[in-house]
Amino acid sequence: MPVNPNSEQLAAVAAVAGTDADGPLVMLNLNRYRERAAYEAEPPGGGSPDVTGREAYERYGVTALEVLTRSGGEILWHTQATMTVIGDESDRYDEVIAVRYPSAQAFLGLAMDSEIGTALAHRDAGLERAALILCEDGGGVPIGAG
Repeated sequence: MPVNPNSEQLAAVAAVAGTDADGPLVMLNLNRYRERAAYEAEPPGGGSPDVTGREAYERYGVTALEVLTRSGGEILWHTQATMTVIGDESDRYDEVIAVRYPSAQAFLGLAMDSEIGTALAHRDAGLERAALILCEDGGGVPIGAG
């Protein structure tokens, strides 16, 4: 199951980055965690490889939040996903995280950051499946108010 964007998906974001169409966006992260982390080598920064998938992802999250903040982004909200009402087993996720970026360029900057590159080992070890959906920012306007 995929947990990282492929080169075509990154190229599609890069095609918008830095253009007149680039602007604030929200990345909706859908995460399904492994029961136990699956590190391919010793975890970066030390620490036991014998942790849950969620714990491994949280190790990644510490670095990701630092880089996100430097890029001008923020976590809007996150919550546990408790049930898939429409869909099948492949649509089951454990957590949903909405992350605002000032631009597609800022998102790509985070994705290509060297600290993120190192921390990806934790993300990869922790995730069984992930989806990342690029959404318009919406400006925080409630539905029906704008």
